[in-house]
Amino acid sequence: MGGLLKELLLEDKVLIHFDFMNGFFDINKSVVVTWGVIAVLALTLIFLTSNMKLHDIRTKQLVAESIVDGLRGITGGMLGEEGYKYRDFMAVVLVFIGASNLVGLFGFTPATMDLNVTLALALTSIVLVEAAGIIEKGFGKWLKGFSQPMAIVTPMNILELAIRPLSLCMRLFGNVIGATVIMELLKMAVPVVVPAAFSVYFDIFDGLIQAYVFVFLTSLYIKEAIE
Repeated sequence: MGGLLKELLLEDKVLIHFDFMNGFFDINKSVVVTWGVIAVLALTLIFLTSNMKLHDIRTKQLVAESIVDGLRGITGGMLGEEGYKYRDFMAVVLVFIGASNLVGLFGFTPATMDLNVTLALALTSIVLVEAAGIIEKGFGKWLKGFSQPMAIVTPMNILELAIRPLSLCMRLFGNVIGATVIMELLKMAVPVVVPAAFSVYFDIFDGLIQAYVFVFLTSLYIKEAIE
């Protein structure tokens, strides 16, 4: 297992190589997969939202509205009334991470298997969390919050600010890489039918669960920041 994990983590991540400045402008596989996910989602949105009407709506418009209402219901329920205004952003994050995890069904390596991708997602979420706190409380009250409930815990509160994105990053990355390792071991140990059955769990169910957990924790941090 150690050898397999090392092989997965140390495999050549570069898809497009530029022979310039020691590969400074190389493009990794995870970047291309991310572009592909964004392109597919964007084209799907354009298709579903084209020619929208107020009356006599078509089936695709009904589907689009149902998806939006469903996603807003999920993220809005996590955020509560105070953080309801951030539900659309969290819905986008939920869809993006879920779609990124599902690309394994089509033979692609999930972008979330790249630590750089999960770190970028975590940092973006934490920036939103702290921005929400500043917007709702004001900069002075937000800054004062680091010394609550007493001044002696200020260093710990500041440390927590650094730990949160690391926790989000490593949780998502660890679960995705763990599922990939298990699938690779199954492919080596048993016939193709069994890995295919487990793929339904790891590529679909587990991938969507990890997206949900990431958004749930971010929403929880937002609720704490604006209280």
